[in-house]
Parts: sequence; C-alpha cells; structure tokens
Amino acid sequence: MWFKNLQLYRLPKNWAAEAAPLEEQLARLTLQGCSATDPRSIGWVSPRDGGSLIHSVNQQWLLALGVEEKLLPTSIVKRFASDRAKEIEETEGRRIGRREMRELVEAMTVELLPRAFIRRRSTYGWIDRSNGWLVVDAASPAKAEEFLEQLRKSIDTLPAKVLKVTLSPSAAMTAWVADGEAPAGFTLDQDLELRSTEKATVRYANHSLEGEEIRQHIAAGKIVTRLAMTWNDRISFILNDLLQIKRLAFLDILKEQAEGQGENEDERFDIDFTLMSGEVAQLLDDLLAALGGEATAAM
Repeated sequence: MWFKNLQLYRLPKNWAAEAAPLEEQLARLTLQGCSATDPRSIGWVSPRDGGSLIHSVNQQWLLALGVEEKLLPTSIVKRFASDRAKEIEETEGRRIGRREMRELVEAMTVELLPRAFIRRRSTYGWIDRSNGWLVVDAASPAKAEEFLEQLRKSIDTLPAKVLKVTLSPSAAMTAWVADGEAPAGFTLDQDLELRSTEKATVRYANHSLEGEEIRQHIAAGKIVTRLAMTWNDRISFILNDLLQIKRLAFLDILKEQAEGQGENEDERFDIDFTLMSGEVAQLLDDLLAALGGEATAAM
C-alpha cells in the first residue's frame, strides 16, 4: 500500500477516536452499487477484500471510499434522442421543439442507464491519530473533498481541517531555488514550474536548477509553483503552491526494506502500509518545519 498523491488535512494530535465505533458509523454508508437507474453510487468499502472497513495496523488506519459510475456518454444519449425525434417527426408529421427535445434526452438517459457499463474506483485515506493526520491519496482536490465529505456524513464529529502553514509554499520554494539550497533533509531535483503575476508559465523537466536563466526568471518576478524534491534519499515528490504533494515515489532503498518480509500477501500488505505511513509521517514533520511550522489562528 503505497500512496502516490497526498492531500493533507489536520486532526487533533492523539485524536480520541476508536476504530470499533468509527467502523460502526462507516457501516451506515457502505457502497451499495448502482441500481438499474442510478447514474452513480458512493460508499465505504473494505481496503482489503473480505476485511473490515477500517484496516488498522499499529494504530494507523486505512479507509477506502468506493465509487461506481455509469459510463453513458452525452454524445450517445443525444444520438438516440435525435433518432427518436426523427421517428416522431416522420410518424406524426410535426417538428420537435427545444423543450420536447430536452425531455427526449432525459427519457433516453433513463432508458439507456440500465445498459451502461459501470466503472468502479476507490479513493484511499490514511488516519494517523497520534500525529494528527488525515491524508487522502488523490491527484485532485475534488477527489479528496469527495472523500472528506463522505467521511463527515458518516462520522458524528470529524475535527479535520485543511493544513495551513506559516510560510507560503510558493515563497518558500522560490527562496530555495533562488538560493540553490534546499531545507534540511531535502534535496532539489530537476523539475520546476515558475509563474508570473500575468499567469505566464515556464516549465523545466529534467533540467538543472543551477543555471542563471532560472534566477533571471525569479528576479523578473516569477514565483515557483511546482518543485521536485527528494527527502533523505528515500522519497521523491513534487510540491506545489497549494501544499499538495504529487508523484510520490518511494525509492529503492526504502522498498528494499519491505522486500522478502511477510509470509503471505496480507502480511506484506501490512508491512508496506506500516513502512509507508511511518516514512510519510516523518516526511510531513520535516516539510512542516521547512515551511515555518503550522500556522496558528489569530486571536
């Protein structure tokens, strides 16, 4: 279980929640699957086939949100509706107006839904109570918010909030690149995006960040909005200006620790999850320190 993208939310450290009652609350909103006329269904599923809704290893919790969606392209619906409209015009000798055409589209949607293919996806979330993290493995904020919204519906009280830091990620990354020096525990890699106030964007891929050209962009007012970094030679990632971590990659030295351990698939899954959660928790602590710590609300 290796996360690829991190959307970060804060929980109170040592959050006083227990797995058993939390799982009972999740069980009220499990994935039921799409019925014949449902375009979409959403609910909790087990992170492991046949397992519980909360997969707990050493007080680290793994949750999975399942989503089923009917694949019914708008172009297909419109084509069937258009064919139906032509039949009516030919048999009844009249033209179909806009309002009736909209009604035909709606009717064809209902008629075609039972025949549509179903796509299923899962979004995983990790809760670290002791360190106060709720981390969603999602490439887009929309998927993370979908997970969080369902969690709020399921749990009576969820004290999760978006992580806020003292230093602006853009300002911090711009300073690191301008100085050519990464914060303690990190190295700067070779992927970079800069943006001006006019939204003009410059991107570098597999390019040294030590050239004068990049510093000239910064001197001209561009700020860094995406920066590739590596933490302690163990995890590489891209940090962006919204404090999202993308393209998370656990390097060979880390995965080698997991190889050969565990006698079966379940044990290997737990070992991977334990290793992943432990390393990412340390990464997040160091990243918070590099960004000046967590911002406190003004009194």
